Amino acid sequence: MKCPYCGFDESKVIDSRPTEENIRRRRECLSCQKRFTTYEFVERMPVVVIKKDGSRQSFDKVKLINGIMRACEKRPVSMSDIEALADEIEQEAQSSMDREIPTSYIGEMVMKRLKDMDEVAYVRFASVYRQFKDINTFMDELNKLLTEK
Repeated sequence: MKCPYCGFDESKVIDSRPTEENIRRRRECLSCQKRFTTYEFVERMPVVVIKKDGSRQSFDKVKLINGIMRACEKRPVSMSDIEALADEIEQEAQSSMDREIPTSYIGEMVMKRLKDMDEVAYVRFASVYRQFKDINTFMDELNKLLTEK
């Protein structure tokens, strides 16, 4: 790392601290002994979502949060819980070895977590995600939920 004061090419790291989006490093120049701060950003590979119609688009956490919020509307689920759920899913998508993941994979991850968080929100999300056609498919999902208890 080049010193911003004297231009010397070598420095030593005195302190490292992770922040939300990067790593903050406090450095000391080995030539002039002045200290300076650098930031390292973690480069993330973009995750592409394969839609049901076969089209592809980049993973959008805001869309995910909006979908979860609709399912949790008027339910005792805090915004921080919704954001934590979205963060978990985004992290899992980022850490998967696949750069392309189908929407079905994301939908199943959301439903799995919503089932534990709030059953009504789970059923709401499932009804849209699984495209319930009539009351019978809706009742089948409710019966599955009841038998699991």
